[in-house]
Amino acid sequence: MNELLREIESIGIVPVISLKDAEKAEPLAKALCEGGIPCAEVTFRTDACVESIRRMTKACPEMLVGAGTVIMKGQAEEAAKAGAKFMVSPGFNHEVVEYGIGHNIAVISGCSSPTDVEQAMKYGLHLVKFFPAEAAGGVRMLKSLSGPYSGMKFMPTGGITEANMGEYLELKQVAACGGSFMVPENLIEKGDFITIREMAKKAVHEMLGFELAHIGLNMKNRDEAMLAAGMFESVFGFQKSENDNSIFAGSYIEAMKSPFFGEKGHIAVRTNDAGRALSYFKRRGFSFREESAVYKMDGTLGAVYFREEIGGFAVHLVQK
Repeated sequence: MNELLREIESIGIVPVISLKDAEKAEPLAKALCEGGIPCAEVTFRTDACVESIRRMTKACPEMLVGAGTVIMKGQAEEAAKAGAKFMVSPGFNHEVVEYGIGHNIAVISGCSSPTDVEQAMKYGLHLVKFFPAEAAGGVRMLKSLSGPYSGMKFMPTGGITEANMGEYLELKQVAACGGSFMVPENLIEKGDFITIREMAKKAVHEMLGFELAHIGLNMKNRDEAMLAAGMFESVFGFQKSENDNSIFAGSYIEAMKSPFFGEKGHIAVRTNDAGRALSYFKRRGFSFREESAVYKMDGTLGAVYFREEIGGFAVHLVQK
């Protein structure tokens, strides 16, 4: 898959933006980046599209700024000149696809039927836009549509909200969701970019679904670990269960049989997507103990430790 498309998948959310005033482009781009979504699809639904792409790309060069609603070759040319890194079309448009391929610009074509998907495959596309997602049958339709095409990834767009985004992202073949719920037009017009930044953060946290998994306590040896776990069992009724490296008291307390990462122990945080969470935190400047990474049979990340500690505790992500 194109490297840029892999990056879109690591972000997971593509804000779909309709800008009427290019003056709003730069502060909007900064708000999205600060909110953890360094990506935007700026649609050709307004005359400010091209200038907005130009300004967003200049203000935030690290951001993936693409053009949306690209339905003519001329629009593709304008978007490319403005610095668009990818293009999205509502339907399968041969001219737009051929232009993108010829100019090495990623194209995400709209598809809502097997015929559309097979056309995309003929052109060597690896990611398509499932549009209009909800009106075309939603998650059930996408499950059926994606079934025969295991090598194709989808970006559902159209009717995507914070409430239903997770249902789509649970599907293995969904690379990202496109939506406008974190960039409402009324807030853009008012210039309320602080609220947009917070809405972007909320969308990211909703997507990643962080929750406490357990707390690990560093003990010197098995006897100390057994004593600690036994105390939790005696006081709170948390039943002990032993494995090779530790003794659990219930599901939330893990007494290590020997000191492990962290001065005092470790804290495990579950997430809906460990790989996507890893990318998110790396973009925020955090580092990880790569040697601690555990991968599942399918090659996806199962767990990994941050290099930074919090309050003397190492912290690691765990795939739900």
